[in-house]
Amino acid sequence: MIRAALVGAVLAGPAAAEITGARYAEPTSAYAHGAVDGGEYARLIIETQLESHGFAWTNAVFEDTVPRLADLDGDGTPEVVAVLSGFQSGARIQVFDHLGGRVVPVAASAPIGQRHRWLAVAGIADLDGDGRAEVAYVDRPHLAKVLRIVEVHRTDGVWQITEEAAATGHTNHRYGAPVIEGGVFDCGNGPEIITANADWSRAQATRLEAGKLISRDMGAYTGPDSLRCR
Repeated sequence: MIRAALVGAVLAGPAAAEITGARYAEPTSAYAHGAVDGGEYARLIIETQLESHGFAWTNAVFEDTVPRLADLDGDGTPEVVAVLSGFQSGARIQVFDHLGGRVVPVAASAPIGQRHRWLAVAGIADLDGDGRAEVAYVDRPHLAKVLRIVEVHRTDGVWQITEEAAATGHTNHRYGAPVIEGGVFDCGNGPEIITANADWSRAQATRLEAGKLISRDMGAYTGPDSLRCR
């Protein structure tokens, strides 16, 4: 079990308004995975209009390229989506929201279940047109290579993360690289998740339709620019 240790808010005034930014801080070698070059951090800093909040876990690190801001519950203000890796349980999606004058962790996906097993976020968008945002990520982009789509939503004040679809044969990250390739793009027909296939030979664009992932071939993979609209 990952034990949380909120390391306190640095207050700069009265109760703050919405979240305005987020960043990882304090690079660490405590986890010693190396999946992302320079991508393991001891702290996450979340900024609001009037204050900064710092978060750390006693037996986990933030393992990612950058935290992402997105309005997940449709209230017009953003939440923060980060990747947290437990020393024994591996990576999971961790969501933070501003509630009651504080920024707090509100929802998390199930961890992969094993140390040094990572997930690479592809993007966040309303992928199926239902008015709710989904998070697209590749589960173990160097091993299992499974594209997963989860919906992060708040119903009657309760945050939930629900998997909507999954498909094998996708990757978006090379072990040790500092960046995640591809992402979510609208190439003219609505949002698609652009990834490489499992052996990095082809580029592919994937849509979420009626709870299923449908992929189309985009041609040969020749480098990072292959994983964009073309």
